[in-house]
Amino acid sequence: MSSERSVMAVIRAARPSFRNDNDKIAFAVHASFLSSGFVLTATGRDALADNVFASPSTDEVGIDNWNEFEDHYAFVYTNPEKGSSKVLVKCLVMNRKLLVDALADGSSEPVHLEIDIDNYVGENGSGNYAARYKNLENLVSSLDKEVISKLYGSSSKPSSSSNPPSLETSEGSRRDINGAGVRINEPIGPQFHPSGVVIPPINPIRGSDVFPGPGAGMYPSRYFSSKSVF
Repeated sequence: MSSERSVMAVIRAARPSFRNDNDKIAFAVHASFLSSGFVLTATGRDALADNVFASPSTDEVGIDNWNEFEDHYAFVYTNPEKGSSKVLVKCLVMNRKLLVDALADGSSEPVHLEIDIDNYVGENGSGNYAARYKNLENLVSSLDKEVISKLYGSSSKPSSSSNPPSLETSEGSRRDINGAGVRINEPIGPQFHPSGVVIPPINPIRGSDVFPGPGAGMYPSRYFSSKSVF
């Protein structure tokens, strides 16, 4: 996971030249991917080739020509932690917004994020890269949450209870597990015999010497009498 500090470290190490505010935000997108463990394999015109996913090359490249277009950007990355599968990232400038779309090789749908450029650009012409951005922490967090973390889907699996008390089935029975670990199927409602006779359910209260249960074949009474002293 990238952070404001790691993204700024990438920007300072690359020392890019910015023509305008659009360049600043597009490069921050690129720096977020690098600081998250991705490797740049194509940019600019090469990243827009028709066979970008089919190309076997995974060699790392520099940032030459990354901003050769006026209103759009393109980057291709691999992620060694994901088996070097490729990711295509396109950024389009429209009405002072940067529209980011990222597609992982093998995925059917891209992930999308709209970035309001004015919310994240700082001073122009400053020699300090940190001063050229504002709210960079929020920008990095949004990219990680809405784009990078969603590229490969969620890997978490729902956890199951370690000792479920019972399992309800569509056939109207309850499966309990006795002390020996053997499942016991018991009906939970009246059962119908083929002859049409209604068979009473098994009494849910086992009974004891103090409170004996009803006899076999009889419907159980209420669990507690209305005249109970408790």
